[in-house]
Amino acid sequence: MILSFLRDRAFLREMLTIALPISLQQLINASLNMIDVIMVGQLGESSIAALGLSNQVFFVFILLVFGTTSGMAIFAAQFWGKQELDPIRKVLGMSILATSIIALIFTLAATLMPHVVLGFYTNDPDVIEIGSRYLRIVGFSYIPVALATSYIATLRSIQLIKIAVIATISALIFKTILGYMLIFGIGFFPALGVEGAAIGTASGWILELVLLLSLVYTQKTPLAANPFTFFSFDISFFRRVLRTTFPALANEFFWSIGITTYNAIYAHIGTDSIAAVNINATMEELGFVVFMGLGNACAVMVGNRIGAGKKEEAYETVRRVIIISVLAAWVVGFTVLLLRDVVVDLYDLSPSGVYNVRMLILMMACILWIRMFNFSIFIGALRAGGDTRFALIMEICSIWLIGVPAAYIGAFVLHLPVYYVYLMVALEEVVKAFVSAWRFRSRRWIHDLVNE
Repeated sequence: MILSFLRDRAFLREMLTIALPISLQQLINASLNMIDVIMVGQLGESSIAALGLSNQVFFVFILLVFGTTSGMAIFAAQFWGKQELDPIRKVLGMSILATSIIALIFTLAATLMPHVVLGFYTNDPDVIEIGSRYLRIVGFSYIPVALATSYIATLRSIQLIKIAVIATISALIFKTILGYMLIFGIGFFPALGVEGAAIGTASGWILELVLLLSLVYTQKTPLAANPFTFFSFDISFFRRVLRTTFPALANEFFWSIGITTYNAIYAHIGTDSIAAVNINATMEELGFVVFMGLGNACAVMVGNRIGAGKKEEAYETVRRVIIISVLAAWVVGFTVLLLRDVVVDLYDLSPSGVYNVRMLILMMACILWIRMFNFSIFIGALRAGGDTRFALIMEICSIWLIGVPAAYIGAFVLHLPVYYVYLMVALEEVVKAFVSAWRFRSRRWIHDLVNE
């Protein structure tokens, strides 16, 4: 029977041990991000749009960092399956080096030329001015974020999830409280509006890194070694890791540029449209928390099994997670639909903005299960199995040959409302689902990288 694996307690225990802390972390992150949008939303639609578009810069940055760290974490997970610690520390060093370079580039762009960056998304001068004030402040937190993400990815690979969760949740709560006080001027704090949100966000990410490093060393984890030893890797090993990591990095780059292109198209439809998209994105993020936990748990389990030489177990692990994810997506989608009126009432929106949000949430709920099917295979199989080149080709083709042309035609040729353009973009997910399913069943995605 297709659900008979639910009686496998050892599998469920291992999966939930990894998935639940990650999902809790993502739930709190999404909830507090939603609170940030609600707080800034009291300042008007232009502020919502400015915050959303400014966060698109962070979105591109964090995806490039995620692509780098997740590509390198493939090796960390497989080395953990072999119980070899020294190579894991060297992989962490490579990750820190690569992500710091990416962070420096984005820091310079955000702090020195925010108007130019935001001009890609919108030509609304008010939105650009508000967003520039936000970017100049929050840009200084990009390097701490890069370092923290490198540690978090490695900790997940060796199944030390709780340390990352404690640090991230503490930082998120801190940034939300500080942001609230600085946005509205609570107590002796000045009312700084969007700039207050930026100060809270930057302070929170810096705190996350401080807490993370403190816990790594006080808890005497396998990463609690002399940091200089992290960078003692030889060039041949670095090249070997980069061969797998670079496609993952390129994948996230082209995907993030595609997503930001979507948002630029939404923004050109109208300020009320991009504001509605940003509100829908917070709901989407909340609905995504379950699957972030499942996908990352699957990736760690698959990497550990491949490193231990258990390839069939790796395949079966992905199959089980796909089934759980699709079933959960139907439940989450229905729940999101029930809550959409509650969500709309939280914001100060125009009548057209209200209607756009309601329709976008409906579209998102209907296609969520297809996205989760693709996400489970992409993160749990293709990337965890080291099949990063195929994943790169599939992602580039689906976004740039299907998604972006569909968005352009819908917005500028057919002049459709934003929610129908959003639905047209989903065509790429449908096509990707067929390709993903074929690749998964072929088993060609399973690559043993550490026993070569």
